[in-house]
Amino acid sequence: MTEEAAPKPARVVVVDDQTVVREGIVMLLGLLPGVEVVGSAGDGDEAVRLVAELAPDVVLMDLRMPRCDGVEATRRIRSEYPRTHVVVLTTYADDDSLFPALRAGARGYLTKDAGGEEIVRAVHSVLSGDAGLAPSIQRRLLERLSEPEAAPAAPADAPDGLTARETDVLALIAEGLSNQEIARRLHVSTATVKTHINNLFAKTGIKDRAQAVRYAFAKGLARPPAG
Repeated sequence: MTEEAAPKPARVVVVDDQTVVREGIVMLLGLLPGVEVVGSAGDGDEAVRLVAELAPDVVLMDLRMPRCDGVEATRRIRSEYPRTHVVVLTTYADDDSLFPALRAGARGYLTKDAGGEEIVRAVHSVLSGDAGLAPSIQRRLLERLSEPEAAPAAPADAPDGLTARETDVLALIAEGLSNQEIARRLHVSTATVKTHINNLFAKTGIKDRAQAVRYAFAKGLARPPAG
């Protein structure tokens, strides 16, 4: 009677632009059974090249990176090398990070407070055809699905090239909300709100929040208070 061969470990590439973080993840996974780190990369372009060269089973993908970010790298990998799966491993769990990554083809999403065993479980989950999602991410997806569908906040012909999300932020500024309150309303980080504000200020020539309120009223993106 012959013994069954042990299953082959999942071949993994680790992608993170911070060297100390990347090396730490590689070291951590090297101590655990079930995975074999076959390469590591510091940005999305390098990740795509490594996938082409090494054909790993799974890429552990950071999101915020120079040159080519994790969302674009995920999209390219899933399009060009569909046998390689992507599990996002990032600091960010806001909607503006989560949903673009999932739409790009990521099958898993973990935050960097995940332990090594949780990472390994996510890797094997995606290889089995399941989703490898952190519990907090699963809750956020369920919350998002249970939310009533909101009417579009901006007209199709939004002025000055503003995106729908930028007009959302502008309308909430006109309501008098702070950046923190806008972040909670839109389920994004305060940093993301600041980025949208900087972008919409640049596009419209607005200098401050008072001008933003006047602009929103003038363009019909918000209604002045009655009275």
